[in-house]
Amino acid sequence: MRTSVPAAIAAFALGTSVLLVGATPAAAEGAFAAPSPSTSPAQNPFVEANPSTTRAGDEITLRASCIENLTNASVTGTPFGTVTVRPDHGFLTAKTVIPSTTDVGDYQLRLTCPDNKTTATGVLHVVARVEPTRGPATGGGGTAPGRNAPLLIGGGAAALILGLVLAAASIVRRRRFG
Repeated sequence: MRTSVPAAIAAFALGTSVLLVGATPAAAEGAFAAPSPSTSPAQNPFVEANPSTTRAGDEITLRASCIENLTNASVTGTPFGTVTVRPDHGFLTAKTVIPSTTDVGDYQLRLTCPDNKTTATGVLHVVARVEPTRGPATGGGGTAPGRNAPLLIGGGAAALILGLVLAAASIVRRRRFG
């Protein structure tokens, strides 16, 4: 009983302090407020590739935003040339394939909006295509079929038989010495 009394007092003190301080999250006020006009995507033109790091020969999605995303714009990048991005759910999007002959490196993407005045830039990273030549080295493969399999099975069977013999000897010894 002595151990639980100090624990109960500590819990009561902690609970009371939380109630008295009135802990509320700092970001709770206005958490669901609409974004200010200066932070909406339509005010800040951008262009991005998804994924931004890819291998030559893979497909990417371009996503962009101009002042108004109601008409087509163009994105130019060294690996794929010029691609037209079209309005899609409030953004400008398009899919394109990075040619398999593209060298490894970083490539600049340039968005040109319909007014020909507004532009934005982004980066696409192209990495080497590496194909594994064999499986991962995850162990010695001792349980795999091969030269060691009969030895392992025989050793396991011998250990099991030895365990049964020792158990039987222990039972006989207990009955004999009482």
